Amino acid sequence: MNIKQFADLTGLSPHTLLYYEKIGLLKNVRRQANGHRYYTSEDLVWVAFILRLKNTAMPLDHMLEYAALRDQGDCTLMQRHAMLVRHREQLHQQIEEEMAHLQALDTKIESYHAKIIA
Repeated sequence: MNIKQFADLTGLSPHTLLYYEKIGLLKNVRRQANGHRYYTSEDLVWVAFILRLKNTAMPLDHMLEYAALRDQGDCTLMQRHAMLVRHREQLHQQIEEEMAHLQALDTKIESYHAKIIA
């Protein structure tokens, strides 16, 4: 698929895709005979994972490190596993903090509600 189709599927702009390619987050993008980029289903799976990491607040430098390890192949499985375990732990902590904030808001809302209906 061309860059426009790929951008539509991923929800990223063509500019962002080119940026990801430039910084090494998206590598080995294939080219047609005319030089235009084309993307594969494997690229789609990879970008979906990149977006998952981004949406769970993994820093860009960690994503780049993970991508570099991925490019080295199976010899880096343990390192990638460790990175994802650490990220999961941070995500759990973030979720717990968000849940505490939610509980505090719920408590405040309930106190207002009690005063309003009294």
